[in-house]
Amino acid sequence: MIDNARMEKIIAWEAGGTPVQGVWQSEAGLQPPSAVDTVDDRISADLAWQRMAAGEALLWQGDWVNARHLLQALIRRAERRFDPRHAKTPASPAAAFALHREILGQRAALLARLLVPVSGDFSVPLRRAQATVEACRAAWGEPDGRERLVALRELLAVISAWEWRKKGMPVPAVQGRIYPHYGVFSPVRGEYVDLVAQAPLPAACDSAFDIGTGSGILAAILARRGVAQVLATDMAPRALACATENIAQLGLAAQVRVIETDLFPEGWAPLVVCNPPWVPAQPSSPVEYAVYDPDSRMLRGFLTGLAAHLSPGGEGWLIISDIAEHLGLRSRAELLGWIAAAGLVVIERMDTRPKHPKVQDRSDPLHAARAAEVSSLWRLAAQ
Repeated sequence: MIDNARMEKIIAWEAGGTPVQGVWQSEAGLQPPSAVDTVDDRISADLAWQRMAAGEALLWQGDWVNARHLLQALIRRAERRFDPRHAKTPASPAAAFALHREILGQRAALLARLLVPVSGDFSVPLRRAQATVEACRAAWGEPDGRERLVALRELLAVISAWEWRKKGMPVPAVQGRIYPHYGVFSPVRGEYVDLVAQAPLPAACDSAFDIGTGSGILAAILARRGVAQVLATDMAPRALACATENIAQLGLAAQVRVIETDLFPEGWAPLVVCNPPWVPAQPSSPVEYAVYDPDSRMLRGFLTGLAAHLSPGGEGWLIISDIAEHLGLRSRAELLGWIAAAGLVVIERMDTRPKHPKVQDRSDPLHAARAAEVSSLWRLAAQ
């Protein structure tokens, strides 16, 4: 049922024979199962797989370490069942992308049927359970005392994100580390970071806007390059918190101000930077909005509004990959048409090749597109 006051999904289950009611926790936006059956260490991986493949949701009540072993066994079975090499060859790159997304979605939904309980203080009431309180607080906010059910796979992602956040990612261009928050895109693609660190700044560039700042990485680079005042914008609460924390830890709070707004702040700047999501597709969960931009909304919004926010002689930097072109989701002609329609001209395009491991992975169903991909920084100016 739905708690209309909170618009949260409430689910009932049993723990040790005692009825329990709590919150259904799903970042992926999955619907709560209609019924939950409890299982423990006595269930085999084959039987768990059969039941989950038939649509059952299994609530683990056994040993935490054994639950993780079971999940790994289920993942291996899912990889065999959803092997894209067994599917019919798609007719086009766009069809291959759609099939890839469909397979990933089906696989994720099935594996999400292995559930674990989370107590009202965000601890996990299972034998040998690892510490989860700090990780869950970082991802979900302060605990409210209510029990929760969550997919084990998702809870492990929350824990992994917390480990990354604690140690941070070294980024030479900011002379320090970036600490990504759960649900905020991490600057793992270093090639676009290097483009922003190397592109020539406009003359008298004393201020800049960073549109859709995310982790704050690009705003921090501009500040390190000597831009005196950077306004970094975003709409997502997690991104705003992440960018604010990173800017403070880098000692750049005097130069960078993080503000909540959709795309542009008020006013003008000699430099306006934007790294929108690169793929024009519908996200399947809130955490995917950093990767997928439905109908190229953010990209088109940035281009359409850019000229009105540039100081005389100013530049807009669009950081984007051409992966969408290789997937047949957006053409170069469309992008150039949007640039021209917005009253903009291209001063220069700086290109670089991605270096991530999937470029070399020939088993990846999207390998052809990834191997051909180029990431670019488009230097744009008003006509």
